[in-house]
Amino acid sequence: MKAGIHPDYHMIKVVMTDGTEYQTRSTWGSEGETMNLEIDPKSHPAWTGGNQQLMDRGGRVSKFNKRFGGLGL
Repeated sequence: MKAGIHPDYHMIKVVMTDGTEYQTRSTWGSEGETMNLEIDPKSHPAWTGGNQQLMDRGGRVSKFNKRFGGLGL
């Protein structure tokens, strides 16, 4: 590998929204800095299965269903 082209990989502290914190290695910031996250697995809908709605913009879903809705497997 070429010398001097890779970012510095160091230890940082990550603090979640619920106050949980842990140490990890990262290229973010500098050695010993604290990263405060605004999302975490306990509160974000991607992990908690929150309300998800399918937005039909431009009728794409309707168009797909109309075209392929009759294909029963």
